[in-house]
Amino acid sequence: MHFADGTVPQDYLAYVRRKHIWLIGGVLVLCVLFVLSISVGAVAIPAYDVFLTLVNGLIDRVNGALHLGIPHLGDIVSHKWDAIVWNIRLPQALAAVVAGVGLSVAGVAMQSILRNPLGSPFTLGISNAGAFGAAFSVIILGAGTMQSSVADAVTINNPYVTTIMAFLFCLLATAMILGISRVKGASPEVMVLAGVALSSLFTAGTMFLQYFADDSQLAAVVFWTFGDVGRATWQELGLMTVVVIGATLFFAANRWNYNAIDAGDETAKGLGVNVERIRLVGMVVAALVSAVIVAFLGVIGFVGLVCPHMVRRVIGDDQRFLIPGSCIMGGILLLASDTAARLIVAPYVLPVAVLTAFMGAPVFIYLLLRGYRR
Repeated sequence: MHFADGTVPQDYLAYVRRKHIWLIGGVLVLCVLFVLSISVGAVAIPAYDVFLTLVNGLIDRVNGALHLGIPHLGDIVSHKWDAIVWNIRLPQALAAVVAGVGLSVAGVAMQSILRNPLGSPFTLGISNAGAFGAAFSVIILGAGTMQSSVADAVTINNPYVTTIMAFLFCLLATAMILGISRVKGASPEVMVLAGVALSSLFTAGTMFLQYFADDSQLAAVVFWTFGDVGRATWQELGLMTVVVIGATLFFAANRWNYNAIDAGDETAKGLGVNVERIRLVGMVVAALVSAVIVAFLGVIGFVGLVCPHMVRRVIGDDQRFLIPGSCIMGGILLLASDTAARLIVAPYVLPVAVLTAFMGAPVFIYLLLRGYRR
């Protein structure tokens, strides 16, 4: 925004500055919470030791790869926490952040693309569709190795087949949602009811598969369906990170198009936006993100619904700030939920999806009661 002489209004600069301060503050909160999340658990680790373990571990890996002589931090180098931090808690914390970012950015994109404040991978049935596809690959296609261990009831030995099947069924649910959105005068109520119907349909399909599974398979699939960030391996975490980063960059690159769509399809078309193509490609990318997260972590509900609305209350509807703000809030929310899940009934660990459901359901009801106006 500029005046005719090329200067920028001071009010606009202050407006943008407040958004940037909020985003920077969110990143700092996420970093602090990340260290605290790694420090708590059955074995408590001082936050300072967590920080030193992470930094010195990175230094060791850089020195080993590049043959450098970077010194360690701290007077005394101790590796007693390496196994817990690097092998158990670090991948779990990173998976929580990556999944939170992915679900939140998919949710904020769906809400804008469909012009539906209740849009998210969970409420529109896309997560349940992905869960059905993943269960199909595990039970029918044999993509998972069934075990009886409580800590690892199912191991995905072919994550690519599982992800592809989850993606295909997410895509099917997305196509059905897009078809409904093309109906003239389709209201947010219709979209939510369609999501409920799709969720019921794919949940019934998952139950059908479970009926023909043996005892160990049934226990494994039920255990797997619970969303849990602790089951991600480094390989799966890497694949999720690549997909989530790519999707986030795609949505950020289309932030102006989403701002135009928020003003209405006719207004967006008048501004030169190809609404149909933006909507189709955006929903496909959101489905891909949802499929990858569901395939590796199970169904984690309401994060994609809650986070964009929390950020929207503070930052507003401008997608330039709403998209990165939702990503930050998604990481904070899911990481905090995972941390709380490890502490509530310690030494037992609750699946993080249990907490997100308890938290998301009241917010969902609140949004229904207050109406659909932003």
